[in-house]
Amino acid sequence: MNGNILEIRGLVKSFGGNEVLKGVDFSVNKGDVTCIIGASGSGKSTLLRCINMLETPTGGEILFHGDDILKRNATVPEYRAGVGMVFQNFNLFHNMTALKNCMVGTRRVLKKDKETSRLLAMNYLEKVGMSPYINARPRQLSGGQQQRVAIARALAMEPEVLLFDEPTSALDPQMVGEVLAVIRKLADEGLTMIIVTHEMAFARDVSNHVVYMQDGIIWEEGTPEQIFQNPKRQETKEFLARFMAG
Repeated sequence: MNGNILEIRGLVKSFGGNEVLKGVDFSVNKGDVTCIIGASGSGKSTLLRCINMLETPTGGEILFHGDDILKRNATVPEYRAGVGMVFQNFNLFHNMTALKNCMVGTRRVLKKDKETSRLLAMNYLEKVGMSPYINARPRQLSGGQQQRVAIARALAMEPEVLLFDEPTSALDPQMVGEVLAVIRKLADEGLTMIIVTHEMAFARDVSNHVVYMQDGIIWEEGTPEQIFQNPKRQETKEFLARFMAG
């Protein structure tokens, strides 16, 4: 396993006759920050949703510490406690305060007592700069604040790997920076992350592993220096020329 936390082998996902993932292979080691880039429709978000088991792959393997989660009898909530996810549209519970949003998973899934859950929630809300807003409901928060609560909620589960699906795409431009700053801090602290993003400069600066996807396959992967400064595939060069210029 060479220290891999996650290993994806030959992952395929079809919706009816539409094959969205066509045999994806890559691995994630402890402390990796993997950024997945590519145009809309390339399969990036579907890949994350398969890794988190929000979608069931059509074929292939997802190995978590060497065990294929598609074959073993672990419950999905148990697996997601180890591999968390932050969504582009926050997905907060609108009838709950920020604090309760961050407690619900640890109470229901991890079966922690109320006080332990509260302390975990407070710790991570403080980490993302949202401790002054613990009693606010989502409708009282800006998009950037809601996303920071969503990150705190995921962190409260203390996952080994955290997945981010376009975490800034639903935000106004002035709010993007505050969310990216939180993710940069988590990267600096060594959290293992897989980030689907259209923020090219961010991907270049924060990751140690970049994956370029097109048409449901990985066309090229490597270090940020290899991908952004010396891409080998013409498709990668054209994508970066278009998106870095934009």
